[in-house]
Amino acid sequence: MAKIIHGERAGRLGKLSVGCSAVIFNETHNKVLLTRRSDNGRWCLPGGHMEAGESVSEACEREVMEETGLHIRVIRLAGIYSDPHRLVEYADGNRYHIVNLNFEAEIIGGTLQLSEETTAYGYFTLAESESMDLLDNHDQRIRDTIASQERTVLS
Repeated sequence: MAKIIHGERAGRLGKLSVGCSAVIFNETHNKVLLTRRSDNGRWCLPGGHMEAGESVSEACEREVMEETGLHIRVIRLAGIYSDPHRLVEYADGNRYHIVNLNFEAEIIGGTLQLSEETTAYGYFTLAESESMDLLDNHDQRIRDTIASQERTVLS
C-alpha cells in the first residue's frame, strides 16, 4: 500500500514517474466510471503508470484495458497534475513524484469486468463520488474534466 507524504517540495525526494487516468462517462454523460482497487480498497479512476516506449494515450488505453476490460479511445487531455509538495512512497520503499495526465475517453469496445487490480466498478454521479473513499486528487480530476470542456487544466 502506498503512503502519501506532503511537505515543502517533497517531490524532490523521489523519482519522477508519469501516470495517466481516464474519465469515462456513461451514455447520458452524467456519471463517471470508477473502480475499486484490490491493493487498498479505495475507489479511483482507471489508469496507471506509463511504460517506456509508449505514448501517453497508449498508456491510458492499456491501463484502462488491464483494469476494466474496456477498449477506449482518448478524446482529449483534460488536465495535467504535478503537485511538487506530494510524494508517493510504496511498501517496497520506492518513492515517486507523479505527473498525471488525466484524459477524457470514450468506450470503443470490450466488456466491463473485474481484474487482478480491481474488486468492483460502477458509474457514479459527481455527488455520489464525493461521499466515496476516492484516491487522493481523483475527485479533483473528475470535477476538472466536467468543468473544463474547452480547456486543459494545469495543476
